[in-house]
Amino acid sequence: MTSNEARAATLERALRAGLEGDRNTLQQLLTDDVRAWTPTLSTSSLTELLGELDRRVDAFADIELTVDPLDVSGDFACVEWTVRMTHSGRLELPDGTSVEPSGIPITLHGVTVAEFEDDRICALRQYWDEFTVLDQLATAGDGEG
Repeated sequence: MTSNEARAATLERALRAGLEGDRNTLQQLLTDDVRAWTPTLSTSSLTELLGELDRRVDAFADIELTVDPLDVSGDFACVEWTVRMTHSGRLELPDGTSVEPSGIPITLHGVTVAEFEDDRICALRQYWDEFTVLDQLATAGDGEG
């Protein structure tokens, strides 16, 4: 079993890799049967998760991630995070619609809980308000008219 400090660092690396579309790092840090849930997706394998991330990787640029570990104990790690990014590409929504690039800066806050199997993540649960991004895009769009 890895140390609590190592698990917190692994979770932060996985979050950063997910935002940057770094498939190689994710393949190193996550098990092949990793289960992931967020407000906008649910997957039951690394292949499914990578496919979902591929659909979103070009939607944002200038990504800055800040992570604060909340609790790391046993097989679990929990972090609170803030992502600041710019809407720079088409954003594909779960319902099949899309939002064209706007150049709008977005800030999103959330929490991720990870479960570990040895030194790799086997489950991820992310909690954040999925409407925050759309609200920020809509509010900024209202000011342009």
